[in-house]
Amino acid sequence: MNVVWYARRGTLTLSITPELLRIEVTDEGIGIEGIELAMKDGYSTASEEIRQMGFGAGMGLPNIKKNSDEFCIDSVVGQGTVLDITIRRR
Repeated sequence: MNVVWYARRGTLTLSITPELLRIEVTDEGIGIEGIELAMKDGYSTASEEIRQMGFGAGMGLPNIKKNSDEFCIDSVVGQGTVLDITIRRR
């Protein structure tokens, strides 16, 4: 949802093999100023408008990390964010 709300442009790439599922989300957007803070359960910078629609609970990134086997996030303020997620198929 952050890509939809905050990015000028974004791509989602999904790769599926018998061994794994890999998702890469890349955006050209505002970036994340404090990744460590954004990774804390419940932390959100969502506006009241976004919260009223049921988003902005601050659970997105922490839940993605908890449910993936590999998780990497890189962000540059003013340029964008890259999220790389790998889930091994068991």
